[in-house]
Amino acid sequence: MSSIESILQRMETSQTHTQDQQSVEDLYEKCQALANNLWWSWTPEVEHLFRDLEPVRWRQLDHNPVALLKEFTPERLFERATEMVLFSRINQAFRRLKEYMASRQTWGATHAGVLGARPVAYFSAEFGIHESLPIYSGGLGVLSGDHIKSASSLGVPLVAVGLFYAQGYFRQQLSPEGYQEEKYIDTLIENLPARPALDANGEPLIITIETRTGKLMAKVWKIQVGRVPLYLMDSNVEGNRPEDRTLTSRLYGGDERTRIRQELLLGVGGVKALQALGINPGVFHLNEGHSAFGPLEVIRHRMEEDGLHFDDALREVAMQSVFTTHTPVPAGHDRFSPELVEEHLGPLRDQLGLSYEQFMSLGRVDPQNPTEPFCMTVIGLKLSRTANSVSQLHGHVSRRMWSHLWPWRVESEIPIGHITNGVHSSSWLAEQMRNFYDRLFPANWMSSVGEPEIWQGIHKADPGELWEIHNTLKTMLLSFIRRRVVSQCRRRGESEAALEKARNVLDPTILTIGFARRFATYKRANLLFSDLDRVAALVNDPCRPVQIVFSGKAHPKDEPGKQLIQLIAQLRTDPRFADRVLFIEDYDINVCRHLVQGVDVWLNNPRRPLEALGTSGQKVVLNGGLNLSILDGWWAEAYDGVNGFAIGKGSHHLNDAVTDKRDGAALYEVLENEVVPMFYKRDIDGLPREWIKRMINSIATLAWRFSSDRMVMDYARHAYVPAAGGLSCQMEN
Repeated sequence: MSSIESILQRMETSQTHTQDQQSVEDLYEKCQALANNLWWSWTPEVEHLFRDLEPVRWRQLDHNPVALLKEFTPERLFERATEMVLFSRINQAFRRLKEYMASRQTWGATHAGVLGARPVAYFSAEFGIHESLPIYSGGLGVLSGDHIKSASSLGVPLVAVGLFYAQGYFRQQLSPEGYQEEKYIDTLIENLPARPALDANGEPLIITIETRTGKLMAKVWKIQVGRVPLYLMDSNVEGNRPEDRTLTSRLYGGDERTRIRQELLLGVGGVKALQALGINPGVFHLNEGHSAFGPLEVIRHRMEEDGLHFDDALREVAMQSVFTTHTPVPAGHDRFSPELVEEHLGPLRDQLGLSYEQFMSLGRVDPQNPTEPFCMTVIGLKLSRTANSVSQLHGHVSRRMWSHLWPWRVESEIPIGHITNGVHSSSWLAEQMRNFYDRLFPANWMSSVGEPEIWQGIHKADPGELWEIHNTLKTMLLSFIRRRVVSQCRRRGESEAALEKARNVLDPTILTIGFARRFATYKRANLLFSDLDRVAALVNDPCRPVQIVFSGKAHPKDEPGKQLIQLIAQLRTDPRFADRVLFIEDYDINVCRHLVQGVDVWLNNPRRPLEALGTSGQKVVLNGGLNLSILDGWWAEAYDGVNGFAIGKGSHHLNDAVTDKRDGAALYEVLENEVVPMFYKRDIDGLPREWIKRMINSIATLAWRFSSDRMVMDYARHAYVPAAGGLSCQMEN
């Protein structure tokens, strides 16, 4: 071979090697980009990409693509993609993400353009976006996650602010006696799609808050949720005292001092972070009272920058502020002693030019009462011109609860409206149901999920096909439950016979009821067991049996809630219930997703009117399940007689014992006389025609009304756009 030919061959080999290396690195970078935007979590085809890379590890890693990719070198990823023929799917997903992020043809661009330059700043103590990001405990967090997902999809300009909890809420396991035990596990930040937020100099941002007892600092992490950036304060920084470095370790942990310092970081720290990032919000949305100190920092800034007096600055900031209250339970509203408030807000009070008494009056219903604690809901209401509850009934309860703040007004004129919460359809919809809807509804129907006309197409559905899909989802649920029950039995060291029994627990032909939520006593998880003989007859009926799956956590300090869990968990040792009643440990978004997609009936029986909403039942609707609920929260405005089942007649007694006895009897009655007979009544083809008709009615009447897309549209129209324009906002009472 001549020297020229040799050189050409080496050049060709070198060029091929460079191109191959570029392809390896390009593929890895595209997968990293997909993993680092939580858009993938509600985009099934992207989620399937990660799952297909390594299905077993995907499940073991809590469906975390960042952690999964860390187990691959770029070369091994390229090799695996070659084996699984994933190149075109990865390239298509990457293009979709780029197009999604760049698109300006959105609902928000048309209807909320005023927010383009000055976005909504959405503050929440927790965000439930996906199980791989464990910074949530339950309903409030999942609602916040669904809110920012819909804001992203609709193109409503919004930034989110929260706290980074290194240990999250807690991992739950039950002792052999059924008692809840809490485990706290550190989440490695490097395994999350989080990056340090950078200040104007390109350095990692650290915010500082002055208190009477020293400085409190936090670094800021940024997580991209579709088009929405989520900023999280993290107190684990050098310079903080040891107790402050662990301040944000746990969600809803610690004493009142921990709680007020967390809320100081969320509210005041969150506003400082946005200022340092150069973000100038046009609207401040305080999702519950945890962040209600935030407007005080905005007021301070306006006084300093614009030379305003406190009263004038308050008036202007309040016009920009939206406050959402979530609970009618008094214990759900944070209250702090004046001493704690002065210790932590004293320096800010000085800068605002307020006396001690003036400042404390902001958080008191009665400004003249020096013994009244400082309430975060009260200051949230006083510093906002727009306030709303989360359902129609909750609005009535909230106006009554806080009427003393406006003693000169009749109850119907109390300025607390309502925007009923909804759920993010793409996050909770089973893939099989999504494919089913794709065939029934117009193209791109997911972009119009909040429009009622779309959902009328469900009436064209083939009942047999809908029932077949539902049974497929139910079978998938039971497979998931069996895996979890086997794991629970192994951890408890149970016998091989017990493990074999666990592998075959539950029957897909039996009516399956799901009950999963926070185990607070007012939610009455034990209502179904108020008459053990009667419920035993129900679950063991030889012709029409019932099986029930429970899941949920009690707050670590809620002993009565833990006792409810233990009561239900111990039923596994009662021969009457051993094969019919199960408790699934460690309730989280993943467990919830499986349950709401596969159960026949979703049970909700709170003590009315203490359930503000109950979004879990809305997730069931999307997947064809039926709700069986007290007429409280969302169900009070959703139930029409033919789209589910109601417990009782929508009334409550002043005496809890009387209410519980009456509701328990009503629950048995509706189960025995309506739910069970309708489920088992089959036609010649083996189809429960009346049941399927009720499934269709549920989807047609409820899926659009109780979506977070519709919810965010309502916030934009009735709260965000008017507030950004400096207008007084009006909401329906």
